[in-house]
Amino acid sequence: MEKVLTRGQLLFGIAIAAFGVENVICAHLGLSVRGVPWFPENPFLGYLTGVALLAAGLSIVANIGARWTAILLGILFLLYVLLIEASRVAAKPMGISVRTVFFETLAIGSAALTLAGTLPSEGSGRWDSVLDKLIKSGPYLFGASSVVFGIDHFLVLEVIASLVPAWMHAGMFWAYLTGTAFMVAGISILLRRMDRWAAFMLGTMFALWFVLLHSPRSVSATLSHNPNVQNEWSSALIALAMCGGCWIVGWHAQQRRARALPRPDFAPKVGRE
Repeated sequence: MEKVLTRGQLLFGIAIAAFGVENVICAHLGLSVRGVPWFPENPFLGYLTGVALLAAGLSIVANIGARWTAILLGILFLLYVLLIEASRVAAKPMGISVRTVFFETLAIGSAALTLAGTLPSEGSGRWDSVLDKLIKSGPYLFGASSVVFGIDHFLVLEVIASLVPAWMHAGMFWAYLTGTAFMVAGISILLRRMDRWAAFMLGTMFALWFVLLHSPRSVSATLSHNPNVQNEWSSALIALAMCGGCWIVGWHAQQRRARALPRPDFAPKVGRE
C-alpha cells in the first residue's frame, strides 16, 4: 500500500499539468469549462492560468521546488473557491452541480496543501507558522469535501446510476456504494481513524473511475466531435487529480503514523564495572 500512496504526488502533478494544457486549449478555442480554475470571460487569464498550472504540475512531477509549488497551488485554488465559487453557491445553495464544483476545487486545493505537508521544509521564515496552520488544514478540508460528495451522491442516486457503464450492471447498487464510500472515508479522514486505509481505498475508487468511466467517455466525445468534449476531459482530469489527492492524504497519514511510533534505541548500554 505504501508504494501506491507514494504515487499520489506523480498522479496529482500529471493532472495539474493536464489542467494547464486544457486551459490553454480552451482559451485558444474560446471554450469554457467548469470544474477547474478557469476564466471563460477573459482569454488572457485563461492563458495565464493554463501556463501557471502547467508549470506547477511539471514542478510537482519532477519534485523540483515542489513544496512551495504545492503551497502556492493550494492558495490559488482556495482563492478561487472564496472569490468565485462561494458567491455562486450562495446564490444557488441547493444547486448540486454548483456545490460540486465548489467542493471539487476545495478538495484539489486541500490536496495540494497536504502534499506540501509531506515534503521537507526548505527553510524557515516569518510566514512559517501561518503556512504551517494552512498546510495542516489540508486533510480536514479534504475529508469534509468527501463527506459532502457522499451526501450529494444520495441526493442524485438515479443520475449517478445512469453514469455506470452498462456492462457493470446494478447501477443503483454502485451509486449507493460510492456515496457510502465517500462519507465513510471522509469521516475517517476527519477523525484520523484508519485514515490511511480510507484514503487509499477512496483513491483506488477514483482510479477505477478514471480508467473505466471517464477515459472512455472522453475518448468517445473527442472522436465524435461532441461539443461538450472539454467537460468530459475536465471530469476525467478531476478524477485523476482526486485519485492522486486521496493517496497524498493517505501518505500524509502514513508519515504522521510513522512519527508517532517509538523509535528503537540502538545505542549500546554501558554499565558500571
